[in-house]
Amino acid sequence: MSPLARWCHRHRLAVVLVWVGLLIGLGAGVGSVGSAFGNSPTSQNTDSAKATALLQHASNSAAGKSGRVVWQLGDGKVTEPAAERAMTGTLERIAHAPGVAGVTSPYTSSGKAQVSADGRTAYATVAFVRDVADSQIEHVEELATAPESARLHIALNGQAFTVNPEPNPVADAMGIALAFAVLLLVFRAVWVAVLPIVTAIVGVGTSAVAVILLSHVISLSSTTLTLGSLIGLGVGIDYALFIVNRHRANLKAGMGVAESLAKALNTSGRAVVFAGLTVVVALLGMLTLNVGIINGMAIGAAVTVVLTVLAAITLLPAMLGMIGSRVLGRRERRAPVGGASGTGWWGRWAERVQARPRALGLLALAVLAALALPTLTLRLGASDDGNLPTTSTNRQAYDMIADGFGPGFNGPLVLAVQAPTAADRAAEAKLVTALKQVDGVAGASAAPMRPGQTVGVISVVPTTSPQSAATSDLIHHLRDKVIPPAEQGTSMKVYVGGLTASNDDFASVLMGKLPLFVLVIAALGFLLLTVAFRSLLIPAVGAVLNILSIGVAFGAIVVVFQYGYGASLLGLGAAGPIESFVPILVVGIMFGLSMDYQVFLVSRMREEWAHTGDSRRAVRVGQAETGKVIAVAATIMFCVFGSFVFGGMRVISEFGVSLAVAVALDALLIRMVVVPALMHLCGRANWWLPRRLERALPRVSLEGPPDEPERPQHPAREPQPAGLAD
Repeated sequence: MSPLARWCHRHRLAVVLVWVGLLIGLGAGVGSVGSAFGNSPTSQNTDSAKATALLQHASNSAAGKSGRVVWQLGDGKVTEPAAERAMTGTLERIAHAPGVAGVTSPYTSSGKAQVSADGRTAYATVAFVRDVADSQIEHVEELATAPESARLHIALNGQAFTVNPEPNPVADAMGIALAFAVLLLVFRAVWVAVLPIVTAIVGVGTSAVAVILLSHVISLSSTTLTLGSLIGLGVGIDYALFIVNRHRANLKAGMGVAESLAKALNTSGRAVVFAGLTVVVALLGMLTLNVGIINGMAIGAAVTVVLTVLAAITLLPAMLGMIGSRVLGRRERRAPVGGASGTGWWGRWAERVQARPRALGLLALAVLAALALPTLTLRLGASDDGNLPTTSTNRQAYDMIADGFGPGFNGPLVLAVQAPTAADRAAEAKLVTALKQVDGVAGASAAPMRPGQTVGVISVVPTTSPQSAATSDLIHHLRDKVIPPAEQGTSMKVYVGGLTASNDDFASVLMGKLPLFVLVIAALGFLLLTVAFRSLLIPAVGAVLNILSIGVAFGAIVVVFQYGYGASLLGLGAAGPIESFVPILVVGIMFGLSMDYQVFLVSRMREEWAHTGDSRRAVRVGQAETGKVIAVAATIMFCVFGSFVFGGMRVISEFGVSLAVAVALDALLIRMVVVPALMHLCGRANWWLPRRLERALPRVSLEGPPDEPERPQHPAREPQPAGLAD
């Protein structure tokens, strides 16, 4: 990669202008066409998917979104004349509003059940036409909340009125500010703090506008942008930091700027490209799961990583060429050329690990295993509106419905009943009676079937909330124990559907795929590291430790979000299940990030091994010389990921907590204790590879061509004759 570094150095102004032009050009494209984000459907062969398909086919309607208007009278009943007049007039205005297909009022004979038993709470259902505009829904929201007063409280929920929390830009700014502070504090050079951050911002900014344009081509969730920003800022700053750190070391050794950049890109730059490639491969590996929402997030995150790597190996060398030796602090520039800078505390720590590898390694493994232990209780699902901030209208409507009608009313189960014969319809009636007797069912009712209709609908209201584990158990109990006996001896087919059942099925599908996906990712890591380091032991250890890192990430989100320890303090709602797709994405991301640190650590060890053939020295020197930069990189990632915990989105907060904790412990315990301890115990076996496999594997050098490391080995020998002659 030396030619690329030299070209970027010679044409540094042109490189910077190309990146600026690319960012402006893509931004102009977004300004003209906008975005087309949307949640792609997840077509899985599940019971709930069959129920949805059956009901859609039977209705054959052009119905669109629907929502609820919920109101509660603080010190009276909603049937009081004043409250009834106010809400009846409001509902009439809503019924005549553009985009509204119909309104079901609780003040009609067909809507009496929409008033709670205590008379304090009522709701109306608003159905919209299929192509309703967002502005029309907003107009209805304004009409619905107009009569609100000190006594009459009104809130909205349902698909049409869902308010998705907006990403908090303060989270991005907080992460960047903390990263700048860490870099400045450690390296005490302004340019070392500025350049990695500028590189990451340009890479993330370019990828953000690229992803927005990509949303017109493939289905992407709006969460993709926030997730891409989270990953891009972390890896972008880290990748740039590794190159800058190697460049600074080269300058201190007496190299010129151009030569130093070529050397830095040919060593650390190669490691950055390989590390970025592993992250991209891990992310794109999620496409094999064939889940729409995960596919979009994986592609968006992969685009972000690709562009941050490109910025690190092109834009960064150009900017480093512009500032010259100012990347060093004033004291460092005044220090003797080629003087030893030492490895300080990290050198002493590397010696300590070499002296007591067994004790330190076992202690670190015990701590990591304890932190990963909560993973065994991981429960996937979908958090309901009860986890939203109390200021949200969706949360307020959820609480009012739960208070007036019971928590299960917020997520009723919808049973699609295929009943083509009279006997089947009689069996359906018996099923409704049986359902009312089931523990965990608050109520069950069947919608009347019109003449000639062959598909019926049964609504089952659980006694527990949609996100409750008891509700999930009820779904499985109905499918396994209640429905099969009712179907027996008839042609009736019953499928349990509705949003609550769909979320539960989605979680079950992903939970079933998760173990295999982890094993596939571990095997992929083994193959990549085998090619990179031409070893069998190092990749095997890396694969196992990557799984341990993922376990720590899962343990963190289980404790905070599933057990609820700290979630309410962070403003992240109450305890609940982990969002179904979060663990899959965490596996891919953590695999890539763990591989990053493994690559940067072991590539330096491999470089020293190639020079000396001394395994113990190679491990010690590699750990000592990369320890500081890996620790700083992990601290930066912890700050960036941790800042997203306060972004106001529960899903992104789950990513932030899991990745922040796992990255910090992966770098400080696994890469700085466990890996070197195991390598010291294994000695020369670390670098063993069967000859037949050696010949078969492609050669990928992360430390540059074999001849290049030899050049700086004896930098003082060549000029000696001239010096002696003088």
